[in-house]
Amino acid sequence: MAKILKFPETKARFGFKKASKRTGTAGSTDQINLFSQPANRILSFPSQLNIFDEALLRDEQGDAAAEELYRKAITENDCPADAYCNLGILESQKGSTSKAFDCFTQALKLDARHLESHYNLANLYFDAGDLRLARVHYEMAAEVDPSFPNLYFNLGLVQAMSNDLTAAIASLTRYRELVGEEEARKADDLLSTLRKSLHANN
Repeated sequence: MAKILKFPETKARFGFKKASKRTGTAGSTDQINLFSQPANRILSFPSQLNIFDEALLRDEQGDAAAEELYRKAITENDCPADAYCNLGILESQKGSTSKAFDCFTQALKLDARHLESHYNLANLYFDAGDLRLARVHYEMAAEVDPSFPNLYFNLGLVQAMSNDLTAAIASLTRYRELVGEEEARKADDLLSTLRKSLHANN
């Protein structure tokens, strides 16, 4: 008979991940080439931030104006997937879960490989108790960026809660490989519990 798995106190998942990078093309004018300019030429820097960058800056400062700026960025096609993603986090923080779901899915419509939106959507499904869809989106995020450690920790929790102990151990071991020793300790108690449970059930 299988034993009931009891989680140690470290079971809390990692939270949302904000989209913070500009997604310009190689020939984008967002960057200034400092090395191919004539020696006597004065470089001119843009006097103000792009809409998305300003929204992100205000968001990080806790300014309520960030929400409207993200909406403006979407309207003006300035990193719209990133803007939808960060808007989804703001909606979630306000308790508007359905609006948050919509924002993350809108981001994925624009960019099917948007890492932060897959990860954040997985977190919403995790919180809603839909472990199957949480797992799907964590796994999709892992395909986009296999070096992002937090998704492996959360994926390991989902797998453990779904009683897929072998997969959970693999995910949490991967998390430990990607982080420093102090952060790795967050997974140690859980890994120990999972290994004991797996051994007891075999």
